[in-house]
Amino acid sequence: MKRNHALLALNYQVVMFLERIERLSLVNWGRAHLKDADKHKDSERSSLFVEKPESGSVNEGGDIKFSCKVEAKDLLRKPTVKWLKGKWMDLASKAGKHLQLKETFDRLTKTYTFEMQIIKAKESYAGNYRCEVTYKDKFDTCSFDLEVVAGEATTSAIDIRSAFKRSGEGQDAGELDFSGLLKRREIKVEEAPEIDVWELLKNAKPSDYEKIAFQYGITDLRGMLKRLKKMKRQEKKSEAFTKKLDPAYQVDKGGRIRLSVELADPTIELKWYKNGQEIRPSGKFIFEHKGNERILFINNCSMADDAAYEVRAGNEKCSTELFVRDPPVVITKELENTNAYCGDRVELECEVSEPDAAVKWFRNGEELLNEPRSRYRLKVDGKKHILIIDEANKGDTATYSVMTTGGQSASQLKVDLRPLKILQPLSDVTVKLGKELNLKCEISENVSGKWYKNGLPVLGSDRVKLYHKGKIHKLIVDSALVEDEGDYVFVPDLYSVKLPSKVHIIDPPRIHWDALNYPDNTVTVVAGTKLRLEVPITGEPAPKVIWSRGEKWITETGGRVRAESFPDSALLVIDIAEKEDTGMYRMLVKNEAGEASAEIKIKVVDIPDPPPQPIVTEVGEDWCIMQWDPPAYDGGCPILGYYIERKKKQSSRWMRLNFDLCKETTFEPKKMIEGVAYEVRVFAVNSIGSSKPSLPSKAFVPLAVTSPPTMLVVDEITDSSVTMKWRPPDHIGAAGLDGYVVEYCYEGAEEWIVANPELTDKTKYTITGLPTGARIYVRVKAVNAAGPSDPRLHPQPIVIKEIIEPPKIRIPHHLKQTYIKKVGESVNLVIPYQGKPRPKVSWKKAGVEIDANDINIRNSEYDTILFIRKAERRHSGKYDLKVQIDNLEDTASIEIQIIDRPGPPLSVHIVDVWGENVALEWKPPKDSGNINITGYTIQKADKKTMEWFTVLEHYHRTSATISDLVIGNEYFFRVFSENMCGLSETATRTINSARIEKEGKPYKPPDYGDFNFTEAPRFTHPLITTVAVAGYNATLNCSVRGNPKPKITWMKNKIIIQDDPRYRMFSNQSVCTLEIRKPSPYDAGTYTCKAVNKLGEAEVDCKLEVKVSQ
Repeated sequence: MKRNHALLALNYQVVMFLERIERLSLVNWGRAHLKDADKHKDSERSSLFVEKPESGSVNEGGDIKFSCKVEAKDLLRKPTVKWLKGKWMDLASKAGKHLQLKETFDRLTKTYTFEMQIIKAKESYAGNYRCEVTYKDKFDTCSFDLEVVAGEATTSAIDIRSAFKRSGEGQDAGELDFSGLLKRREIKVEEAPEIDVWELLKNAKPSDYEKIAFQYGITDLRGMLKRLKKMKRQEKKSEAFTKKLDPAYQVDKGGRIRLSVELADPTIELKWYKNGQEIRPSGKFIFEHKGNERILFINNCSMADDAAYEVRAGNEKCSTELFVRDPPVVITKELENTNAYCGDRVELECEVSEPDAAVKWFRNGEELLNEPRSRYRLKVDGKKHILIIDEANKGDTATYSVMTTGGQSASQLKVDLRPLKILQPLSDVTVKLGKELNLKCEISENVSGKWYKNGLPVLGSDRVKLYHKGKIHKLIVDSALVEDEGDYVFVPDLYSVKLPSKVHIIDPPRIHWDALNYPDNTVTVVAGTKLRLEVPITGEPAPKVIWSRGEKWITETGGRVRAESFPDSALLVIDIAEKEDTGMYRMLVKNEAGEASAEIKIKVVDIPDPPPQPIVTEVGEDWCIMQWDPPAYDGGCPILGYYIERKKKQSSRWMRLNFDLCKETTFEPKKMIEGVAYEVRVFAVNSIGSSKPSLPSKAFVPLAVTSPPTMLVVDEITDSSVTMKWRPPDHIGAAGLDGYVVEYCYEGAEEWIVANPELTDKTKYTITGLPTGARIYVRVKAVNAAGPSDPRLHPQPIVIKEIIEPPKIRIPHHLKQTYIKKVGESVNLVIPYQGKPRPKVSWKKAGVEIDANDINIRNSEYDTILFIRKAERRHSGKYDLKVQIDNLEDTASIEIQIIDRPGPPLSVHIVDVWGENVALEWKPPKDSGNINITGYTIQKADKKTMEWFTVLEHYHRTSATISDLVIGNEYFFRVFSENMCGLSETATRTINSARIEKEGKPYKPPDYGDFNFTEAPRFTHPLITTVAVAGYNATLNCSVRGNPKPKITWMKNKIIIQDDPRYRMFSNQSVCTLEIRKPSPYDAGTYTCKAVNKLGEAEVDCKLEVKVSQ
């Protein structure tokens, strides 16, 4: 008993410090292990796992395997298994060198085996792991621990009990020492044999750590958890501190504590902080300097000083925890042993040395808490502490103890039963059915008890109520039933006494017609169906039932209408209901206790007759309106509504149009196909069902007029006529389009005059015979078999007077630059223009009128076409176009370039022959084909065969070296010129041949001087005058060569362009580009590209015209 009390005291001291130890992550880790242990217990209730992974230990660098098994007999597919570390880390993404996942399936046992193998375990792999298995809506999980043991050099020489014990003797007041709390207790513990506590801890569950620590005197719980977790903290060597603060300090309330550090540099600035707030010198906080040592004294420590402290020196810092403890509380008056009877109020009282001190009560070693619904109430009155037990029972017999920080006291409480006396026994009772049943008895003691009926326990419910008030016990049954009859017994708890009673229930016959929920006692049956009317009856003994209709009795013999009787119900059967079965029926039930009767009305109903043939009153484009009359006979029930169906006349398939009943006798079918004949019919619906369909309506065809014509505009106006044009209607329909009617009306008049007596099928019409200067409105109607459409009206009045529109040439975008064609191809240029009246068009080339026999010109109202059937090089040049109306004119120029294949190069000759190489040179062709030469093609031929083979293609220079020739052969060479049209028709061949000498002939390399590759800038492609459209990006391009690479500068009107976001300049492969973003007329002008290097400079310019689109 003394040993148990000592352990309880020790447990209390440790619990008092748990809240402060929670600041350290070690205690949080220990509690996480306790939660994992609870999760492991929950996982033992698995419904999927057959075998679960077990916790294990492995030496650092070793391998370990965990496995689990899932039975697959009831599974249709493979379950999903996840291996996790901690809460969320999915290990499937970590599989590799140190982690392998494997799964197998045994077909004999139908079991899945899932394995996780850890290879070359590291200390960081230790921790808690989870395995989750999922199949459809089933889920199961279990957790396990992995411990990685370090090398023997770090663990074998440690005595765990000495490592985790601290003595309160001879230590500073700031040291964290749990055993100092127990100095006032002198408990003699018998010597026990030496036990390896470390092995005991390694094999124990996490939930048993505190128990083992208390049992073997390990008071440093924080150190124990740190050792078990293997959290080796290798402190980083500090450059600012030669001595840091200890991890934790402890001081008694009202005492003084000394915190000190040593600095490597005494000149560095040092600051102290409490919970992150800087500490200022005061009477409570005193700072001292002794050489390199810095000291903080805290005087008169209180609970407010229990906090985290930190000292910072430069960029480094160290921290500690200060724990302030209250002085131990001593019990001055011990608990006393107490005897009591069941139901008595028991008070256990003790006194302590301090008022309102923290005290814990225990019952058989389990702590008692002062909870609202607990039978145990804890009362504090100054130094007195009282445990109150209201209405004690035999189960309260136990050892009760009280514990403080300075001691503990225990006492025995014994609760016995008082002798029981029966003050009022139960009596036999006879009750009418539906009345209250009341059984009452009274005993001498206030104890609970149980009621039994026919040997079975009676449970309380809404109808059966069990009362216990003091010494009186009652059983009350509201509205007694036949089933409540039987033998009742009351048995008091804790006593072997029985109080019996017999209950007898009587009941006159009754008809429970309300249970059938028939309104007005009327039963409705559908004609042709079977009626089975079962009416509940009650009565004791079972009553006799008689059915009748008028003066005629209904017997139980076979027939279409017959009666049947049962102990708890009466049955009336009509096999095939007919309309004549409608009427009143009487039911009589009687027994020796009385009789009862009821009258029942049976109504036979049927589906209604079909409605009359519907009539279609109006037809539209894809709809119609139909009407019908109600049916002559409604089937005995009100008509709820109608269903409507339709079909195409040539089809036999009816389609329902409404799924919600139509309450009216009119309906509008929609979404019909225009021009197709349809028929409709109607069904009447009552509560019984749907009638047969009505006769189909007469066939009808949906038709509709077209939509109005679109885009009615004025095309041309003269002094006596106006020409209107329009586009066809958007929707024409199945009736088609017969033509158009054009009407006009003078401004101020209301009469519309038809311009075309006959329909016109054109979308353009000229109204003639109009007075000059008149103002008219014009409208157009589309006409088909359904009639004229709505008119399309021109929105503005039209003045009958010819309008002059200035001429304007619309040059296509691709003709704004030089138009290039090959010789022999056709040239077809279409240039649109505008102007009214029709303008006069003229073409010139180099200021001379174009010969109509050589070049074809065709003019229309809106464009002019220049056509050359077979282009020749003489057709190249600048063509000027002029469009003129009276004194108004507009001009445009088009550059046409006709190109041809080039001529052959000039004078190809062999410059030198050495080894297997031949050097060739030639001059460009005299005729370039009216375009730049793009390259050359070089071919070789052996003198023996004279078969030509290409050695170089698309070669740009006029000299080349031919290599890899066969020694001993003699070669001829020829060169083709190349431009956009292709290779020249003929090639220029070398006059002499080149012989490749065999080995042995000495070779004298020619003496070549260093070739000078430098050259001044030169533009190989100039800028081209460009016309841009406002709002669309425009680009100017040119190409330049030069060595060293020239610097490019762009100018507008001789002003350098720089740092302007509207311009973007870039160069690629000697091609220079200036991009003008969304130009406006302001950007028009002369643009210059200037190239400069150390050998000289060159520039090229062009004009940019920006036109605003209309």
